[in-house]
Amino acid sequence: MNHEQSRSLYDRALSVIPGGVNSSVRAIRPYPFFVSRGDGGHVIDADGNRYLDFVMGYGPLLLGHSLPEEVTAAIQQRASEGPMYGAPTEVEVELAEFVARHVPSVEMIRFVNSGTEATVSAVRLARGYTGREKVVIMQGGYHGAQESTLVDGEGDHTSPSSAGIPQSFAEHTIVVPFNDEDAIHDVFDAHGDEIAAVLTEPILGNYGIVHPVDGYLETLREVTDDHGSLLIFDEVITGFRVGGLQCAQGKFGVTPDVTTFGKVVGGGFPVGAIGGRAEIIEQFSPAGDVFQAGTFSGHPVTMAAGLETLRYAAANDVYDHVNTLGEQLRSGLTDILADEAPEYTVVGTDSMFKVIFTREGPTSSGEQCESGCRQRADCSRSDSCPKTGADVKRAETERWERLFWPAMKEQGIFLTPNQFESQFVCDAHTQEDVERTLEAYKQAL
Repeated sequence: MNHEQSRSLYDRALSVIPGGVNSSVRAIRPYPFFVSRGDGGHVIDADGNRYLDFVMGYGPLLLGHSLPEEVTAAIQQRASEGPMYGAPTEVEVELAEFVARHVPSVEMIRFVNSGTEATVSAVRLARGYTGREKVVIMQGGYHGAQESTLVDGEGDHTSPSSAGIPQSFAEHTIVVPFNDEDAIHDVFDAHGDEIAAVLTEPILGNYGIVHPVDGYLETLREVTDDHGSLLIFDEVITGFRVGGLQCAQGKFGVTPDVTTFGKVVGGGFPVGAIGGRAEIIEQFSPAGDVFQAGTFSGHPVTMAAGLETLRYAAANDVYDHVNTLGEQLRSGLTDILADEAPEYTVVGTDSMFKVIFTREGPTSSGEQCESGCRQRADCSRSDSCPKTGADVKRAETERWERLFWPAMKEQGIFLTPNQFESQFVCDAHTQEDVERTLEAYKQAL
């Protein structure tokens, strides 16, 4: 493939943008390809190279790049009526009503502009509602670029994971391994009356897709109830992608107090949201004392894109289609790994998928989950499947990034460029795309 234009653009970008990119995950070595446009389930780069796209903007593009006519029409109408107003519009009420009608935890919702803004606001809300300061998060969980969760460590021995964050922020954050029930009980035994909330993704989606073990989310629900803390589900990734319109909480049957959203709920435009029980969400100003505001919050173009995307998905069997393709991909990858790399692990659910280059898996496949790890205790791979973010971090991340990803790119398959982030199926993908992708995996592995 020729990448002269992308290389030239990257050279220019390095002079005016730190690292040449506006989000650090785009910093692909030796340089990223620059996208010119999208087309259905594909992207075309500045040099005219065409790729099957399983990044999907890191998840927002449930419908793909070529939006259905009714979605495009709604976006164009809102844009033609004026960029924004600094006043409420009907479409934000309609999207709020749609979300509240379908998501178990949501009675009220506040729209913001990004997943990070949503989780920042959710943490502030939990502290304001409970009058407590400490927050429990998961090792390997990701909640955006916010000070309260960019921490390393374990238990209450934590420190900031980024320069520019005062140690005092980390002092209020407790870190536990995902799927470790003993750890969550221990921190609540030690700090229960200080903990405002447990903040977790129902499925870790930025550390290789780690499924909860059976009963873990239920344990979080019980422990937070017992101690008067809030349970916050970060569904920025899983919201309206896993579990359909009920999101991951509906799939797992565990209802949090507060849920954060992003990505799909904005239909591909910048968005975030915080939803939950009315008595909690009403603590946001102006109804309550927890300050929250934003010039672009509830932007009419974003609200129209999100609403029409979700309406289209509900009316056109989108979830059946993308989930079927996702299952076929994971099942096919399981079969390929059995021959090519049995120690590796297929993960994912619904329209999310990934291969984790685990180092310590069995050398024969045995009886295992057929289409993605479900953390079954009776699985022959149970001891080696990743159960925490740390387990994924110990995988062969350099092999994935330096050898596997470039090999897939050269075959025209665009995957998230490191071992950690999820990959996504969209409605524009086809059975033929799945078959082509599986053949590419077979060659690259």
